[in-house]
Amino acid sequence: MKPLLIIMKRNIKLFFKDKGMLITSLITPLILLVLYATFLAQVYKDSFLSVMPAGVNLAESLIDGCVGGQLCSSLLAVCCITVAFCANMLMVQDKVTGARRDLTVSPVEPSKLALGYYLSTAIVTLIICLVATGACFLYMGKVGWYLSAADVLYLLLDVFLLVMLGTALSSVIGFFLSTQGQISAVGTVVSAGYGFICGAYMPISQFGEGLQKVLSFLPGTYGTALLRNHAMQGVFAEMEAQNIPAEAVDALRAAVDCEIRFFDQTVSLSAMYLILAGSVLALIIGYVLMNVLAKNK
Repeated sequence: MKPLLIIMKRNIKLFFKDKGMLITSLITPLILLVLYATFLAQVYKDSFLSVMPAGVNLAESLIDGCVGGQLCSSLLAVCCITVAFCANMLMVQDKVTGARRDLTVSPVEPSKLALGYYLSTAIVTLIICLVATGACFLYMGKVGWYLSAADVLYLLLDVFLLVMLGTALSSVIGFFLSTQGQISAVGTVVSAGYGFICGAYMPISQFGEGLQKVLSFLPGTYGTALLRNHAMQGVFAEMEAQNIPAEAVDALRAAVDCEIRFFDQTVSLSAMYLILAGSVLALIIGYVLMNVLAKNK
């Protein structure tokens, strides 16, 4: 246990020692929140109004609450993954500088070394994403706060699971990388493309049927859906309390991916959690096994 804690402490210390990396990781989610609120808020607002049945009028505060919930859930869905790739660069940097070779010849078990990288990256990523979550709460408080205490707790759980997923995914991919150029390229591709395939930038419900079926196999899709449900549940409950027709509320839920269908079956929230947690566990086991097998080889 002691070698694992030493490796974790060393990795976390090196990350926070790199001021440029730390500041960039902290500022990026805040910049994205400003950009989302500036350029996407009106797009989301028009999208909500377009799916409302004729004759149904929503109060401006409810529309703003919907926009705030969708913006913040989109931001967190992306940041939990992309920040993990940024924080996990140390694993590849150690290969480039030769520090990884020094660690592998020491009497440290490969499994502990792998877990050390994973856990330290997860801690760093979680800290940054919790800061981003706090900024999102402030934004939602400004535009329209409809979250209950349970919604807040579930949102924090969603962020935690997505951070674990992003860290596991970046660890598996980073295992095969050995140069700075490779990890920079991978980071660029993930930053540019992940928001689309997880439904953060554009709801999956607006994609073609074939693409929707493909994306239903990706765990990130369900992570985004969980964030959507818990960020917007309070708004939908308020709509129902104001006697907004159920079909109008259901149309909004479907438009923002609160409901995900696996082929013809609607996936429940509990099933989404199982898929997300199972994917994290499978990726961690695979990552540890790859390190053990590589050491034995």
